[in-house]
This record gives sequence, structure tokens and C-alpha cells, in this order.
Amino acid sequence: MRTSPAGLPAGDARKGAAVSDGVEQVTDPIAEHGEGPVWFPAWGGLVWVDMFAGDVLAVEPGSGRVRRRHVAGLVAAVRPRVGGGAVVATERGFLLVDADGGRRDLGELWSDPGMRMNDGGCDPDGRFYCGTLAGGPLRGAGRLYRLDAEGRIEPVLEGVTVSNGLAWSPDGSTAYYVDSATRRVDAFDYTRRDGLRRRRPFAEFPEEGGVPDGIAVDAEGGVWVALWGGGRVCRLSPSGRVEAVVELPVSRVSACAFGGPGLRDLYVTTSRLGLAPGTEPAAGALFRLRSGVAGLPVSAYAG
Repeated sequence: MRTSPAGLPAGDARKGAAVSDGVEQVTDPIAEHGEGPVWFPAWGGLVWVDMFAGDVLAVEPGSGRVRRRHVAGLVAAVRPRVGGGAVVATERGFLLVDADGGRRDLGELWSDPGMRMNDGGCDPDGRFYCGTLAGGPLRGAGRLYRLDAEGRIEPVLEGVTVSNGLAWSPDGSTAYYVDSATRRVDAFDYTRRDGLRRRRPFAEFPEEGGVPDGIAVDAEGGVWVALWGGGRVCRLSPSGRVEAVVELPVSRVSACAFGGPGLRDLYVTTSRLGLAPGTEPAAGALFRLRSGVAGLPVSAYAG
């Protein structure tokens, strides 16, 4: 993958060298709002969600056929559990699915219909996080919640508007987080005992480049950011400098995750939300690109 020219200031995520070679459309435009991709070998490969349909989607290895399973009225994020099954963020809480299909709903965390779960992931110690989207008059009233292995739920970050990407550095000491309303990727120090501490800006995105959404971290510490409305995914160096930009044929690019042999493919989910009928015919499809670098295996939920 070609990289951007030198000289871009660290922490300023302006457009680098745009590349489109190597981008492959994996599925038809089957999701209204594709989100939350995750690669887990025990599940047979790539899984993602069609959020507002409440469905979990999976690509069958070899055939490329997509399996769709309805889980809840809204599904924001899904991660594997260490003992099998899955943990799911639903509209207002968490759902545990056992390996045999049994389900346990952990209850609603709030009642206001103006707020919903939006995106999440697991820390290196197996705790599952998901943050909220708080629109309109609730702007800034959202939270990032953490579910521990014993089933306890607590807010770990206040003042959130559009909680999106969450991922950890290869050594687990740094967490990267997106509240899309800030147009930034932020970094936190992380330890099991102290959790997320010392928040600071990592990279900022100008208005014309799209809004940061879902993220993934590669084995070299690069942070890959899906840019909603920008039709692209960019790679930031561990210092926050843009090193590559990959163009996609659709504008609503929502999230990304590493998978495939050696975790060297980057899968990208997309959406049709807000698009006029007949525009961007590939919107809602799953894409794959050859990243040129290996990703990190997914952290499973320990509960």
C-alpha cells in the first residue's frame, strides 16, 4: 500500500496519498446500516451487524454466502465469549448468548428513547465496553459502559455524544477511542486496575475529510479509522500521523476489522443511511482490502 507524503504534522489527520487498488466488494449491499465487524476463527470468520434490523451477519468461508440471524430489535455490537457464545450490545443494555443458544438479558440501563447503544469492544482483560449515541437535546449526555466478567455494569466515561470506535495498542497499555462529535481519535492510558485514564487527543479530522467512526489497530501499532461521509479508511501511525488513505466507492464507511489468513485483510462495513434511493448502489456492502500489515486478534469477553 502506498503511503502519504512526508511532512504531515503528527496528530493532524489530513488527507494522505489516496489509493483504491486492492479494494474488493465481498457482498451485495445487504445491510441498511452495516457496523461492528469482528473476525473470530471459532465463528468461522467475519461477523458484523445490520444495526437497525437487529441482525448479526456472517460470511461463510469458501462459498461467500451470508448467514443472517435476528438477535434483538437493535444490535449495536457483538463479541465472542471465552466459553463460547457471544455478548451483544442491544438498544439499551447487554445480552449474553450461550454456546447452546440460551440467552440472558441483563436489563435496560436507561429508559429515554433518545439514546441508544452504538459501538463497542473488549479490553485486553476481557471486559466488554459499549458507548451510547445521544442525539438532539441529549447531546453530551451519553456514557461509555463497561460490563465485567461477573456481570457488573458501570459507566467509565461521561459526557459522550456519539460513542464509536474503541481499540487497544498491541501491548495493551493504550486505548484509542472515538466520540464522533469531537471529530477526534483520543488516547487513554490503560491498566486492568485503573481502567481508562489520562485522556488526550491523538488525531483530529478536518470537516471536509469525513467523520471518524469505527477503528482497528494493527500489529505495528497503526490505527485504522473509518471515515463516515468521507468514503475512505485511513491509517494513522502510532504518533497520530496519516500514513495511508484508502478510497472506497461509497461514502458511509462505518467500521473496520482485521481478518483472513494471518489477519492481513482489512474488512470494512458500510451503510445506506441517509442516502437517496438509487444513489451509491454498493452502499451497505462489505468490502475487503489488502492492508499490507497484520492485525491483532480480537479480545473475547471473559464472562
